[in-house]
Amino acid sequence: MDAAGNRNVRRLALIGIPVAFAVMGLKLVAWWVTGSVALLSDALESSVNVVAAFMALFVVHYAQRPADHDHPYGHHKAEYLSAVTEGVLIVVAALLIVKEALPEVFNPRLLDAPVLGLAINMGAAVVNGIWAKILINAGSKYRSAALKADGQHIMSDVVTSVGVLIGLVLAILTGYAIFDPLLAVVVAGNILYQGAKVITHSVGGLMDQAVSSEEEEAIKTVISANAPGALGVHDLKTRQAGAATFVSFHLVVPATMAVSAAHDICDRLEYAIQEVHPGSHVTIHVEPEGEKAHGLRVKTVKEA
Repeated sequence: MDAAGNRNVRRLALIGIPVAFAVMGLKLVAWWVTGSVALLSDALESSVNVVAAFMALFVVHYAQRPADHDHPYGHHKAEYLSAVTEGVLIVVAALLIVKEALPEVFNPRLLDAPVLGLAINMGAAVVNGIWAKILINAGSKYRSAALKADGQHIMSDVVTSVGVLIGLVLAILTGYAIFDPLLAVVVAGNILYQGAKVITHSVGGLMDQAVSSEEEEAIKTVISANAPGALGVHDLKTRQAGAATFVSFHLVVPATMAVSAAHDICDRLEYAIQEVHPGSHVTIHVEPEGEKAHGLRVKTVKEA
């Protein structure tokens, strides 16, 4: 990621804090107006957004620090720590919702000022939906695990709000107040599912998960197209660490090839891979002819 991309990620992380406070405030007002346990559950989930917004701001700044003596590969994985923590917070929010909702299932009550409360909560959902889309798109564009996890969580918050609104409308139209706490329990189940997804994805990054099969095929294609003079490539490995992708492989060259010529091929390959996969760090081990090449083959000059 270039300097402009880093600035955009930090700016979005900073803006996320007042947005999270504003949305939580609206939902708390909606709960205060109506007394709805479902709206309280929605507000409780938004409190997680506030904590996550502060965490994302800190982690984004930390992850963009340059490599140093103690962290020669950089600090990129800090974003995954943020995402895992956010996933855990989502699960905690779901458990709090269940704690608030279950007693109300056995003692439901009709809502106060339901129309005003629903209108306020709907406004909060619209703000959340727009902001979640911005964060998810930015997270994908800049390969920021923290922004993407934050956006996915906020989008699950939007789904929660829509479910709550449907349940409260049913409670109002039918007169059955039990729809309110029941919807809160359903909301908690959805939040648990979303939290599990965030945790699973982030743990994959911490465990040095490889790039997707589509990205790997693109890297192989670039290598094949930009390695004239080489005889073969093997042991291609990739791993992701936040915005950075690490690519390594062995390049087999003729035994008589000059070091400078092999170096030129490596430079050409590094540039080509970084063009198709921005933010990648490429390591190439050059081997003389005679080593057994396997796996990916590149065209020789005669074959080209």
